[in-house]
Amino acid sequence: MAEEIITKEQFSSCFQNFIKFLDTYVCDELNNWNIKGFIDKDKNIYTISDDTKIISKILEIHIFPLIYNFAQEIGYNIILPSCQNYYPDISFVNKQNAAIKFAVDFKSTYRKSKDNCNGFTLGSHGEYFCRRTSTKNIQFPYKDYKAHYCLGIIYTRVKTCDEFKKYSLDNILTIPSVIKDIEFFFTEKWQIASDRSGSGNTANIGSINRISDIIKGNGTFAKYGEDIFDDYWMNYGKIQIPCKDGKTKKITSLRDFLKYKGIE
Repeated sequence: MAEEIITKEQFSSCFQNFIKFLDTYVCDELNNWNIKGFIDKDKNIYTISDDTKIISKILEIHIFPLIYNFAQEIGYNIILPSCQNYYPDISFVNKQNAAIKFAVDFKSTYRKSKDNCNGFTLGSHGEYFCRRTSTKNIQFPYKDYKAHYCLGIIYTRVKTCDEFKKYSLDNILTIPSVIKDIEFFFTEKWQIASDRSGSGNTANIGSINRISDIIKGNGTFAKYGEDIFDDYWMNYGKIQIPCKDGKTKKITSLRDFLKYKGIE
């Protein structure tokens, strides 16, 4: 490309244009997912489970060739994590200046209603998040990335699939898709974060759940900015404040954190 893509505003703008065409790539004219199942050497096709982890991984594989080509077009190399479960899913590294890096994580979830989804986790708020020079469970130190993004996928589950049925290749067009109405979004992860932990006892940041707010990047911290997001999640559950009964409690809500900081 003629323009050098080095700022996060430029990178985000290019990615927003790129995802406009992904839904037509992954879906047919009826908005059903083009992927129908797994095929064996005898050309038997087995339908896909509606397990979210399986769907997420196949979706990533499905669009990865396009992402690779997109990265080449804007002058970036793609670095995949060197170990399983390392953050992020993709590191975009500028070909001319390797110090320019962007983190992109795949996030997918299913609709529970028209404007509500199941949500997802947005990465750890543990070691590498708190100590920005750490290399534990992260491809490059957190501080080395100019911005941290989510390439998100929201879809609708289809209940008509029979996971025990086997199809022939000749009947591929009769195989029902396990998901439909796939919608992509691209936003910085702090913009869609909530102030709640994302997964039980593990140190993961939770997302908001309203789809319209996710698409717009209108999360819990949108009003306050990335610095407040960082400060809150670096200190999540670590600060003790007094209660009315004379006991103390840990700060695990943005309201209590802002009050503690004297912001609101």
